[in-house]
Amino acid sequence: MPDVTLPYTRRRGLLTRLGPPGICLLLALVLAALIARTFATEGLELSLAALFSPGDTLSQTVLHYSWWPRLVMALLAGAGLSLAGVLMQQVLRNPLASPTTLGITQGASLALMTATLTAPGLMVWGREWVALGGGIGAMALVFALTWKRDFAPVVVVLAGLVVNLYAAALGVVLLLFYQEELKGILIWGAGSLSQNDWSGTGFLLPRLLVGIGLALLLSRALRVLELDDASAASLGVSLRWLRVGGLGVAIFLTACVVSAVGVIGFIGLAAPAIVRLAGARRLVQRLLWGSLLGALMLAITDQSVQQFTQNFPMLIPTGATAALLGAPLLLWLLPRLKLTSDRPASRSASIGKRHPAPWRLALILLGSIVLASLLALLLGHGDQGWQWLSPGQWDIIQWRLPRLLAAAGSGVLLAIAGTLIQRLSANPMASPEVLGISGGAAIALMITIFVNRSPSQWTLLGVGTLGAAITLLALILLNRRSGFLPERLLLSGVAITALFDAVRAVLLAGGDPRGIQVLAWLSGSTYYVDLPTATVIILLALLLGAASLPFARWLDILPLGAATARGLGIHLTLARLALLGLVALLTACATLVVGPLSFIGLLAPHLARLLGFARARQHLVGAMLVGALLMISADWIGRQLLFPQEIPAGLMASLIGGAYFLWSLRRL
Repeated sequence: MPDVTLPYTRRRGLLTRLGPPGICLLLALVLAALIARTFATEGLELSLAALFSPGDTLSQTVLHYSWWPRLVMALLAGAGLSLAGVLMQQVLRNPLASPTTLGITQGASLALMTATLTAPGLMVWGREWVALGGGIGAMALVFALTWKRDFAPVVVVLAGLVVNLYAAALGVVLLLFYQEELKGILIWGAGSLSQNDWSGTGFLLPRLLVGIGLALLLSRALRVLELDDASAASLGVSLRWLRVGGLGVAIFLTACVVSAVGVIGFIGLAAPAIVRLAGARRLVQRLLWGSLLGALMLAITDQSVQQFTQNFPMLIPTGATAALLGAPLLLWLLPRLKLTSDRPASRSASIGKRHPAPWRLALILLGSIVLASLLALLLGHGDQGWQWLSPGQWDIIQWRLPRLLAAAGSGVLLAIAGTLIQRLSANPMASPEVLGISGGAAIALMITIFVNRSPSQWTLLGVGTLGAAITLLALILLNRRSGFLPERLLLSGVAITALFDAVRAVLLAGGDPRGIQVLAWLSGSTYYVDLPTATVIILLALLLGAASLPFARWLDILPLGAATARGLGIHLTLARLALLGLVALLTACATLVVGPLSFIGLLAPHLARLLGFARARQHLVGAMLVGALLMISADWIGRQLLFPQEIPAGLMASLIGGAYFLWSLRRL
């Protein structure tokens, strides 16, 4: 991803006129108004004495043990997440960086799930310590993967994203098999600020003070990172250890907050963005004002949740609500972001060496696909153990064939989409899911499943297509004035994807039995695909794969920068819009069949690059073959590994491909 050292324009708008102090004062007044409304509607009597003692009345007892601890926890958690976000954006030079970027939240969630199932005694000692250990462990893995590259920002973000997705895939596998046992983790994962005493704040407050102190001590040294790597190194600064220090403090703060209240979305991204936009240019200013703004934003969100969702039939977690409110906020901020996507891609944006005979390698991959297909059709578990079928046993083969075709077709579609968007944006963390198109289709399908008890396949197909089309239209409307700048486009997708994650968290945290159906579809299962649908998807994959090859010239030139592309006669807006439309179509087709897979679009283009497919046409073909091979293998292994239970193909692809990808990053 291109470095972003000055990510905001100097346009003098409302935020600039107010400045950070004015914005914080305005939000403090809003928070005071919400608190006053709470006391008026619930008949409580505001008492500062209840902050320190439960008192003699029921009202004071409720205030002391529940209301005041929840308010203080919201303020502390918001401040900690915002402080971590400022540090991460400074170290990684990237406005997309946030506390959820580097795998910390998913690592904490996975640790809690594992401890709940295998060592419940650890939970007695303290859930926060288990979550803290999981978050720190995930970040330690990111550090180990990026040590040889001196913690280059692009590689750190990429490794963090892979670790995040890998931990999430393992977590969903556990949820599919142990939904009842892990129901409480679903609520925690959506971000709940409910408090029954002061133990949570007692855990978080001293750690937050330590984090603030360390951040202020490092602030002067971290200002060096506003320069490029060469200039910073010329000053005698050890970039590796400086990044370790900055990220280490951010990780510590995030892990502490997540362990105390669960996953809170968007505060760590939005608050640093707003204070920078409001005029806080110096790092110390952003650290202090960002912390205060994050605290107020989360407290306002939590107060709003408590007041306006009392009559809802399901639980509305604060963390998911923060993402629901943060997505429109990020979309509003987009026109004010000054991004540097039109610069040529750095060498770190591409990983791997050119293979001397790429087409020979493609033939080897094609042969591997044929072999994997034969194994998937003819070899598998049966009622008498492992069985090798003969071609005449059509009754079993006809059940396996649709799954094979659907897996291969969806792998090809998502691999092409990932290759297009990565080369278009020169961004190694870009994927079809990041654009939000699969998230838009998923939101429409999830709502339909919960509203209509038994929707037909054609109903789901139509609703999913409509959701993808609306998302694409929103992307076009939001980005047409900027000429579809890739970085701005990806930020739009981040907002839409966050909206999808929030809707999913709310639906799953509600405890509805249909949540397991939604979870199975989201995990990328091919179980319900029939032969006509599978035939259509494989034909679409072949057709759209052929249609993508003529764009190879654009894909070779666009990463060189806007000036070079224009000099060679490419109409940038037209080229970006055409490629965006093709990515949307590819992603929507795959999403409607096997759900919003969270790894193939990211993984297949990278593996193709690592294997040596360098030029655009070779890269497209290599990614198609890798995507098909990965999905076929994942679907077969997922059916056999825990037979008669199944691990969905999308999750299995994440587990297999993610392990290889992590190993590849370690060897760089």
